[in-house]
Amino acid sequence: MPELTPVEQECLDALPARRPDLTGCIGPLLELHDALVRCYDGGGKLLACGNGGSNADAMHIVGELCKSFERKRPLPDSFRDALQGLPWGDELAAHLEAGLAAVAIGFNGSLKTAVENDSALRDIAFAQEVCALAKPGDVLLAISTSGNAANCLMAMSTAKAVGCTTVTLTGPHGGKLAIHADIAVKAPGDSVKTIQEAHICLYHTMCCLIEAHYFPEKR
Repeated sequence: MPELTPVEQECLDALPARRPDLTGCIGPLLELHDALVRCYDGGGKLLACGNGGSNADAMHIVGELCKSFERKRPLPDSFRDALQGLPWGDELAAHLEAGLAAVAIGFNGSLKTAVENDSALRDIAFAQEVCALAKPGDVLLAISTSGNAANCLMAMSTAKAVGCTTVTLTGPHGGKLAIHADIAVKAPGDSVKTIQEAHICLYHTMCCLIEAHYFPEKR
């Protein structure tokens, strides 16, 4: 596993400093970071899915990755040059930020309801969207406090078949998702709310680490 830069290490050290109970998650979190670096270096993307509060967490993660989170995200000079002469080109060059590609699964209502209406297999909607969008080298992050969400497990199987790295963010027991994932991050907690509170700290650290890897300059 590549050695962290000082900026990345600072992001990582902040996690146990504010949440000592999450120290045990650092190992798999570093595995996830390494997987994301390989994914983004290869031109891939993160796909994230979950149900209920975890569905909102998937969307939250995408929001942190597709624009600046804590650091400056300058556009590549080649992209700024390509904007010149286009409508709103100067303004876009001045205000757009570089993004890290990420998609939250399950938010296309037309697709989701069509799948639910047309397919005889319940819970297949996430898997169908992954089948359409995932490419080899992408990362799928499935979030579930129980680790047993059937639609997330179907999405994971589909992602594995495509050639993605599969990651779970679950509660302490991990469930079926952790058994079948390439990387399993198991948060402590004895209730849904405490597990989800831990999840926020963990995925914020994930976002902080990957952003610091590519964009080390603070805002």
